[in-house]
Amino acid sequence: MTIHEIQEEIVNEFGMFDDWMQRYEYMIDLGKSLPLIDEKYKTDDNIIKGCQSKVWVHAEMNNDKIEFTADSDAIITKGIIAILIRAFSGQHPKDIIDADTSFIDEIGLKEHLSPTRANGLVSMIKQLKMYAIAYQTQLN
Repeated sequence: MTIHEIQEEIVNEFGMFDDWMQRYEYMIDLGKSLPLIDEKYKTDDNIIKGCQSKVWVHAEMNNDKIEFTADSDAIITKGIIAILIRAFSGQHPKDIIDADTSFIDEIGLKEHLSPTRANGLVSMIKQLKMYAIAYQTQLN
């Protein structure tokens, strides 16, 4: 699936819920299904700067596609990174770099987060795209 198709799927899933309490519960469930980062990658180098809670992300190239794993010490944040990893993991670096992230606004996520969590969300997106830029540079 393309990033756009995955994002549409996420928007549709969030659209099934009537209120934000249900959406938060769904995000928590997504966080529980997150492909967990290996403990050896839970280092300061892999912590996303700008997040109030700790979020670790590790990226590896596998057949010209980036595979992300992550973890967080906060359940909502873990759900947020799970959504992003679902959209971007297993994709080519260039597709991640070029990806539109307006699906975040479509599901209403930013407006339902505290300002510090919203800043953390922006930092997570920026870090995933930075990994993609680094790997794209290696491919060129």
